[in-house]
Amino acid sequence: MLRRDFLKGAAAAGSVVLSPKALADLPSIKWRLASSYPKSLDTIYGAAETLSDRLSKITGGKFQIRVYAGGEIVPGLQVFDAVQQGTVECGQTASYYYVGKNMAFAFDTAVPFGLTARQQNAWMYFGGGLQRMRELFKPYNIINFPGGNTGVQMGGWFRKEIKSLKDLRGLKMRIPGLGGQIMAKLGVVPQTLAGSDVYPALERGAIDAAEWVGPYDDEKLGFHKVAKHYYYPGWWEGGPQLSFYVNLHKWHELPDAYKQAFETAAAEANLNMLAEYDYKNPQALIRLARSGIKLHAFPKDVMNAAYKSALEIYAQEAKNNPAFAQIYGEWKKFRAAEANWFKIAETSYANFLYGRR
Repeated sequence: MLRRDFLKGAAAAGSVVLSPKALADLPSIKWRLASSYPKSLDTIYGAAETLSDRLSKITGGKFQIRVYAGGEIVPGLQVFDAVQQGTVECGQTASYYYVGKNMAFAFDTAVPFGLTARQQNAWMYFGGGLQRMRELFKPYNIINFPGGNTGVQMGGWFRKEIKSLKDLRGLKMRIPGLGGQIMAKLGVVPQTLAGSDVYPALERGAIDAAEWVGPYDDEKLGFHKVAKHYYYPGWWEGGPQLSFYVNLHKWHELPDAYKQAFETAAAEANLNMLAEYDYKNPQALIRLARSGIKLHAFPKDVMNAAYKSALEIYAQEAKNNPAFAQIYGEWKKFRAAEANWFKIAETSYANFLYGRR
């Protein structure tokens, strides 16, 4: 999508409706969307409902998408395959679930010590990220759209306090993907568990720690009842983006007006999710603090060792994976420029303002 198209669509998303004349000759279309998430995660899952609702309103009800929660059509981690194969026309998921296909898919969501939510949007919409990711998705018969962001996540729940790097050795932690690979280099035993399995595993001691999202969702899942040490920041997810996938053949069949409507609705869902989390997380954190949890920053030696390990993993992957190498090279330059600007403006402002409270 061209930059001006995104800006025009996002700015007018609340009022865009195709005229009756424009709709007269357009077909009625009904699609199914498979989400990776349960309805109980109302903010993440809700982004798919926002897409569906806005798309229906923009098109006068002629283009409808029915949203299905994870497991209703396919398991949550099979959304990629379902869209690729045409089992469903579209999906909602996080692309870093599929690093087993190509580690470069992580850039569509987040890589450890990567971009913040604002920077991720800047990279995708203006920095060439969307173009690069679509080139990666194309052979899989998928076109992707940014579909939401949680903002920087928390570092997770630990049954015991982590005072230094040595306290991580042998720790069993629910942390999948690249974050899990890095933690493994620090001595952690990473575990991949579905959301519904995390609480009982933590409660019975099968795992010693678990990361999920942030205060609002973590409170819902009740982690504070079985682990009292809550760590920050979630350095593996500095601004994780959710995505909408569309089967490429089905996308090409759409009239141009419906393509524009879909892009506009997706952009609104992308914006809304981050705003909603920024509203809900502070309130949830206050409630968690009052429940008796203990907030901790990760020790500096943990942060430094994790950062070093992340760079080693990226360098090794770039040697063996041309797609990763190309995206990583451009992404690094973008991140460096963003870091210079944010350090001067955003960070200095935040350090002064929040340091006074």
